[in-house]
Amino acid sequence: MRKPSSDKPSEIALNMRFHAWRAGASGAGEWELVTVAKRVRAAETAIIICDMWDKHWCRGANERVAVMAPRMNEVVKAARAAGITIIHAPSETMEFYRDSPARARVLAAPHVPMPEPVLREVPPLPIDDSDGGSDTGETSWYTAWTRQHAAIEIDEERDAISDSGQDVWNLMHERGLRHLLIMGVHTNMCILGRSFAIKAMVQRGVDIMLVRDLTDAMYNPAKPPHVSHDEGTRLVVDHIEKHWCPTVLSDDLLVARSA
Repeated sequence: MRKPSSDKPSEIALNMRFHAWRAGASGAGEWELVTVAKRVRAAETAIIICDMWDKHWCRGANERVAVMAPRMNEVVKAARAAGITIIHAPSETMEFYRDSPARARVLAAPHVPMPEPVLREVPPLPIDDSDGGSDTGETSWYTAWTRQHAAIEIDEERDAISDSGQDVWNLMHERGLRHLLIMGVHTNMCILGRSFAIKAMVQRGVDIMLVRDLTDAMYNPAKPPHVSHDEGTRLVVDHIEKHWCPTVLSDDLLVARSA
């Protein structure tokens, strides 16, 4: 396992947030918002950047990603400087990266079989995304993406590129990674459902957390529960905190500024 150099913080303090089901005073159950401090070793931690594509078929999604990407790059640079592994996961664009050293680095990791997932039953999402979730009028889905958003830098000497849960699993074992932080889009779709993302990792016992201020949902306010787009995203984040995994804020990862 690689060790961070002496001028980097060896541990990162994360303020994890989740909702716990508690018995109320009357005997009826209720959700309680809980925040717990947790320290993780930088060398044992990875960030997965999920589907931050160069272009999306939904104009609204494009606009929100364009706003998010520079902040995400700032956070990723700080995390990388602290010794955290960065995994770029722009799904369905691996052909673009076929000659990338960062891509080759993942493919070279020894194969380690993934365990069978332990399935769990959870309530349905609190938003209706059955129309695809566009809030700017598009109704036709198509593959608009070719690569990751250019505002998010890839360090070819240190980073990894993959859209495969098996690849990520191999890299985790090769590098001794025990904690995953996931950021990107879209919260109710790929962030939950990709093979490298929350459901797949939670069901295999991996410690994974969502960076809740660096994500966005695909939700159309014209669909139930008829709330704003931002509120729809918040509802999905709450759902994840209740039924899947904790969340953290990106400020926790800006550790390199004080290193």
